[in-house]
Amino acid sequence: MKVPKRLQPLVDDGMIDEVVVQLMSGKEAQVYVVRCGDDLRCAKVFKEARKRSFKQAVQYQEGRKGRNSRRARAMSKKTRYGQKEQEQAWLNAEVDALYRLASAGVRVPQPHGFVDGVLLMELVADDEGYAAPRLDDVTLSAEQARDYHGQVIADVVRMLCAGLVHGDLSEFNVLLDPHGPVIIDLPQAVDAAGNNSAAMMLERDVDNMRAYFGRFAPELLTTEYGKEIWALYEAGRLHPDSPLTGHFEHDTTSADVDDLMAVIDDVREEQAERMAPAWDE
Repeated sequence: MKVPKRLQPLVDDGMIDEVVVQLMSGKEAQVYVVRCGDDLRCAKVFKEARKRSFKQAVQYQEGRKGRNSRRARAMSKKTRYGQKEQEQAWLNAEVDALYRLASAGVRVPQPHGFVDGVLLMELVADDEGYAAPRLDDVTLSAEQARDYHGQVIADVVRMLCAGLVHGDLSEFNVLLDPHGPVIIDLPQAVDAAGNNSAAMMLERDVDNMRAYFGRFAPELLTTEYGKEIWALYEAGRLHPDSPLTGHFEHDTTSADVDDLMAVIDDVREEQAERMAPAWDE
């Protein structure tokens, strides 16, 4: 096929020998199958910020650390330079996450480089060498659903132990190759320790997987792996091989309403004192 404009520099530099076919076009990027020497790989071409429908929500960016103080200040002030740096940081997030998670044993595509907004990575393929299907495109037996659900949960744990939460995990960004699920699409991955929404996002990721696999194995619908995993993480007892039960003991202790109201009244009084004008005697 004709070489897309964004891929031409990689062809000129010899990083890509041939663009075979466009694989998909999504809310944040276009993905092509390319040939690099004897290997078929994916080239993920990120769209410019103004053309992406997935916005760089503050909720996802919280806790990400800038590479230096000048960039961090510019990003916080929303200057033109800061917006450019923020865009670059957003694009780098997936590359950094892929390398970090691959090292942690999470099943993600192996990255092979990132140049000018183009991510070269492993082509996740089926038995015949074609691009592997998404979970959303397959029908599973109950046994397969239980097996694959267990593999995904294990990878969610490994991700969290590596300090990351996917943040947008669903059947649409998990591929299925001959060995099982492969997690993709990580530009919105959040820092587990530095993001106040990390617990909510992790539970949402796990619940999405529960709902999908529960279509084929309904017994999974009663599990609460998200809450269990986060509780172990908060307690400092989560490890890649931590045994999980899928059960979570909820706190049923009744709140002391009178004590809570007393605290609220104290806060109101302190606030009123701070806001009161200071009169000179």
